[in-house]
Amino acid sequence: MTVAMILAAGRGERMRPLTDRLPKPLVPLAGRPLIEHALGRLLAAGVRDIVINLGYRGAQIREHLGDGAAWGARIRYSEEGDPPLETGGGLLHALPLLGAEPFLVVNADVYAELDLAPLAALALALPANRLAHLVLVPNPEFHRGGDFVLDGYAIVEPADPAAPRLTYSGIAVLRPQLFDGCTPGRFPMAPLWRAAAARGQVGGQRYDGRWSDVGTPQRLAELESQLQAPR
Repeated sequence: MTVAMILAAGRGERMRPLTDRLPKPLVPLAGRPLIEHALGRLLAAGVRDIVINLGYRGAQIREHLGDGAAWGARIRYSEEGDPPLETGGGLLHALPLLGAEPFLVVNADVYAELDLAPLAALALALPANRLAHLVLVPNPEFHRGGDFVLDGYAIVEPADPAAPRLTYSGIAVLRPQLFDGCTPGRFPMAPLWRAAAARGQVGGQRYDGRWSDVGTPQRLAELESQLQAPR
């Protein structure tokens, strides 16, 4: 059974004033908190065992979702406190809850109409030499340089630094061994992914559907407008 982690510990500074009293995952989008959209995608993919990390105003998230029974899920929480541990530190801190097998990761503040079922299946069959599989998207206006180079289904560190890159979507499958040698504390994920990619241990795929990193009130308003528009 695939386990998933929803990353929900961030402070949400760029979303102020909306996050002055709410954690960003509870900011509403289309009548539902952001985190419910992520949770709904996981449940639709058959993923019921979910870990959520908590940081800024995390008690509100715990109160809203509870143990997951009302949603048909089992939700456990990884407490980080405030300030949170960044993505890498937060995932390392949560590994005792995530187990020894590959797991699915979804950012709570990312909206994506991506079917997560194939990724949940991939987590059960990730090749032994792969430490990660990242979902990449076309570069948004606020991040034109992108993050990673995708060569077929492999993420590579190209010899040419000018090679066109895609943006990490906030959705991935990770193997716990990716964190071998890491020290507890605050650290980002990108250096781990880049080092593993240089060793040929990171796969990837491109997603061209609707996606938004809901990082500012303006982006939230734009996405809200898009979702209300007729298809």
